[in-house]
Amino acid sequence: MARVREFDTEAALEAAMSAFRHRGYEGTSVQDLVDATGIGRGSLYAAFGSKEGLYLAVMDRYREQYAVPLVELLDSGAPARELIRNVLLGVVDEIVRDGTRQSCLIVSATTERLPHDPEVAGRVRATTSSLEDALTELITKGQKDGQLTSVRDARDLARFILTTVHGLRVMGAINTDRGILTNIAEVALGCLD
Repeated sequence: MARVREFDTEAALEAAMSAFRHRGYEGTSVQDLVDATGIGRGSLYAAFGSKEGLYLAVMDRYREQYAVPLVELLDSGAPARELIRNVLLGVVDEIVRDGTRQSCLIVSATTERLPHDPEVAGRVRATTSSLEDALTELITKGQKDGQLTSVRDARDLARFILTTVHGLRVMGAINTDRGILTNIAEVALGCLD
């Protein structure tokens, strides 16, 4: 008879996510995950199969928490410039508020795992593509209705804004000064004119 899982999967994923965001995949040991989640090694392996399995589940959870709501926000019909500004300044606010300098799981997965892990690469690419597509649609609409005056290709601008979001996360790990990060966001917004 199979044993019933005796822990809250969502809480375990949140705790593991925090550990991976603070230490990266390679820097997080299985013992770190046991300590972070409060769940025994055997139970973690039974639930997720391996450290890699837990990491992939965390990546899926991260996408649900951060990327999916962002795509929904970008599709909300609000003015393009206002939405993009809110997204960029929202990243700044999160960085400054966090104070622990947690990395973006997508950024760290890209640099640490993507080159040699096809499952991680697939998740990163899917998440990035969904954000890029939503930004491209938003920018296209903004250009058509005159909110955004740049004549640059909407997809190129979307990629630039997405790169700025990731760059803010990297810069925020170096320096959490709100003024510096806000200036970066404002420069990116200027590229939409």
